Amino acid sequence: TGIAHDKNEAKITLTSVPDKPGAVASIFEPLAEANINVDMIIQNIAHGSGSTDVTFTVPAADLARSIETLNQGREKIGFAELVHDTRVAKISVVGVGMRSHAGVASTMFTTLGARGINIMAITTSEIKVSVLIHEDETELAVRVLHTAYGLDADEAA
Repeated sequence: TGIAHDKNEAKITLTSVPDKPGAVASIFEPLAEANINVDMIIQNIAHGSGSTDVTFTVPAADLARSIETLNQGREKIGFAELVHDTRVAKISVVGVGMRSHAGVASTMFTTLGARGINIMAITTSEIKVSVLIHEDETELAVRVLHTAYGLDADEAA
């Protein structure tokens, strides 16, 4: 039913987080206690060393507090490096009953790929598919996705 975008996101990746029960809780509990809302969360494939990378987004306005909070808990969390990026945007394809409509995500990925737009992260829910892209490509992504899903048909009429 629509395409939404948000440029007020910041991406944080913690590298080499121990791949064990409770590890992700040690990341997100202190952020919750600091009243920092976390949006997209992706736990990447485990490394052979028994560790994994965890990527998530926070409001750009909360990035500094997020970094400070995570660095204070670094010993407990056990991550190797904190990498952050504020030049990102979240693009979402929104609609009711997304699971019953095959090809919604595929259309999104194919359309963005055809325009050379790289996807950094993906999350899905019952009503939307969201991707994280470079912020400079926001307007292009929204425009081509509107066309791909036929959402600009009314404007052309």
